Amino acid sequence: MASEQAAQVLVASNRGPVSYTLRDDGELAAKRGGGGLVSGLSAIGPDTDAVWVCAALGDGDREAVRRTGGRLDTADTGGQRVRMLGIAPDVFADAYNGVANSTLWFVHHLLYQTPLEPSFGPEFRAQWASYETYNRAFAEALADEAGEGAAVLVQDYHLALVPGMLRALRPDLRIGHFSHTPWAPVDYFRMLPDDIARQLLRGILGADRAAFLTRRWADAFTACCTELLGGTGNTRIGVHGLGADADFLRERAHRPDVDERLGALREQIGGGASTGGGADRGADAGAGTDRKIIVRVDRTELSKNIVRGLHAYRQLLTDRPEWRERVVHIAFAYPSRQDLKIYRDYTAEVQRVADGINAEFGTPGWLPVILHVQDDFARSLAAYRLADVALVNPIRDGMNLVAKEIPVISERGCALVLSREAGAYEEMGEDALVVNPYDITATAAALHEGLSMPAEERAERAKRLAATATALPPQQWFLDQLTALRA
Repeated sequence: MASEQAAQVLVASNRGPVSYTLRDDGELAAKRGGGGLVSGLSAIGPDTDAVWVCAALGDGDREAVRRTGGRLDTADTGGQRVRMLGIAPDVFADAYNGVANSTLWFVHHLLYQTPLEPSFGPEFRAQWASYETYNRAFAEALADEAGEGAAVLVQDYHLALVPGMLRALRPDLRIGHFSHTPWAPVDYFRMLPDDIARQLLRGILGADRAAFLTRRWADAFTACCTELLGGTGNTRIGVHGLGADADFLRERAHRPDVDERLGALREQIGGGASTGGGADRGADAGAGTDRKIIVRVDRTELSKNIVRGLHAYRQLLTDRPEWRERVVHIAFAYPSRQDLKIYRDYTAEVQRVADGINAEFGTPGWLPVILHVQDDFARSLAAYRLADVALVNPIRDGMNLVAKEIPVISERGCALVLSREAGAYEEMGEDALVVNPYDITATAAALHEGLSMPAEERAERAKRLAATATALPPQQWFLDQLTALRA
């Protein structure tokens, strides 16, 4: 039964466009998020009946659901209708951490140490039951909110079962599923228990259309369906390579808070370990402009390959001593999934390797690695502006928007050292310095090539990279999917 104010466009994702914290005085503070979906939904216009269905992620969100019944106050959401689901915390934890992030993410990013893991026993089966419950809650909420024949865009590996469940409840709907991750090749995907592997595929095939960031991931999904199910049935397969939002990035990168952080970074670059000084002094710090800058900005996600990137930088300083005191590596590694021990251990290893490089090579006037582990978007944009070389070397990545964002903002034009396993490689490989993410020696050589590249060539490459990166901005990316689903 559809709700009284039935929606014609619906988006479903684990994380919604707003989150809540419970203040000491008992009031709820709402914080709006950004990203491609937020930008995309804005493209359909305020007159379209649209609703976003998402999960309560923490205690503040759950309290907001308790107070509102789950239909959030539009004053908190920028006018967007949002239905937030208060899924039981233990069910959510099993579905999100146990299955989505510790199993499906690992399968699609090829992260398992297979002599030891995975091992699917009774504990995993219990977690899988929670994943089913979590997906069913989304399917039922979407069925409740959707008007007759509405278009529903289901997002990512958290909600792989939703299309099939929703199809059973509302066969009238047009359903799309979009995978923001890679898709595992057949042999790796088949590590999953056979019944669960088939259930995942059938879940997505409940959609009219299944879409991916690159043709490579789409082909891998099709291969899995052919191997395990005999084909994709009536589900159409699409590819939409999400691009960077050039207008937003260029405007945001020149606000005062970014200029302030730019000055502080320049002072660090030019003044060794010093972190003092403000924007005015930093902007005039001549030493900072004499040194080349290698930039990476990532979450401390296992697939991002930060540790090997640091080892490659160490190899550069070892093999090419002429770069000592002439280059600085700005490495922003923002904490991710710290409730999982393997991620906490990885974050600690990033810090240990960076400290080791600074101890081995640093001098009183030069800090080889500037590592920050506290998330700061303005500081990331400041680093983008400084970049001579961008290092993007994931083991495997659905797209990697950092690879697309840095060339748009870099003021002198940057060389892009890019893993062939990033989805962005499909579009940007021609103008990037492409590396095997496991090959530290080759990555060090690519860093040297990027640093040595003549300024004119670097600027020309960056111009072409930026044009490619912004070819399908978030609003158009979203509208293209909606148009294809309705076709």
